[in-house]
Amino acid sequence: MRLAGYEITTLRVGDFKLDGGAMFGVVPKPLWSKQCPADDRNRIDMTARVLLIRYGKHVILVDAGIGHKDDAKFHDIFEITFPLGSLIDELARHGVTPEQVTDVIYTHLHFDHAGGTTGLVDGVAIPLFPKAKHYVQSVQYHHGTTRNPRDRASYIDGNYEPVRAAGLLEFLDNDTELFPGLFLDTTSGHTPALQMVRITDHRRTVFFPADLIPLAAHVPSAYIMGYDLFPLTTLNDKERWLNRAAREEWIIVLEHDPSHEAITVKRDEKGRIVVDRIGTLEQLYQGDSA
Repeated sequence: MRLAGYEITTLRVGDFKLDGGAMFGVVPKPLWSKQCPADDRNRIDMTARVLLIRYGKHVILVDAGIGHKDDAKFHDIFEITFPLGSLIDELARHGVTPEQVTDVIYTHLHFDHAGGTTGLVDGVAIPLFPKAKHYVQSVQYHHGTTRNPRDRASYIDGNYEPVRAAGLLEFLDNDTELFPGLFLDTTSGHTPALQMVRITDHRRTVFFPADLIPLAAHVPSAYIMGYDLFPLTTLNDKERWLNRAAREEWIIVLEHDPSHEAITVKRDEKGRIVVDRIGTLEQLYQGDSA
């Protein structure tokens, strides 16, 4: 689809599983499992959905999935699969080579978002997009390097340090309009200074909230991940951004939902924000739904 001069495409670059209890925090399993059934290890289905954006001479990626560097134990824990192939395979299907990517936006540096930006050559991790600027908030990068006991397992040096060592990592501070009509809006409930992507022509808007709203099941206010470092910040930010999304009829692309690529939201008869329409990005942009 095209919006504000941008051609926006979603890519599904790997599936995995995470613990359902961790994904829904204080919400009881009988409630969340209605929408997200768990397997015998209490894991729910997840996907890594990224954005491919073309704008003039720019070929932009928003996040990159898990990638292929991790060992068999890691793959077993998260049951990582690639039913549609790797990120590189998906890019090739859209006529893009790694060398043609000019910009990579990290929403944040957790392994399921940043892992696909590096690959192994003779056992050494190297950048997969050697001509691209890779954008991250400086607060997020410094948080990842502190190895806080609460979330240290989510940060893996090989996913982004080779990018920094190659001089390809660009640090940002606070919200910014990276390109005309493409905004990076920060939120710090899940992790400090997570970048959400908002593309708008001030009539229509596509919003990629990353882990502020990873699944359609996370739209209700109380449905907040146990992974979130600051759940009350998540709660407040969800309400603020979803209120605006409902009022302005934004299309929300979900990074981790294997069943729902995109949604719109509305207020119900009780004044709560709820999912309205469900479909692909293209369907919702054209006014259709699944």
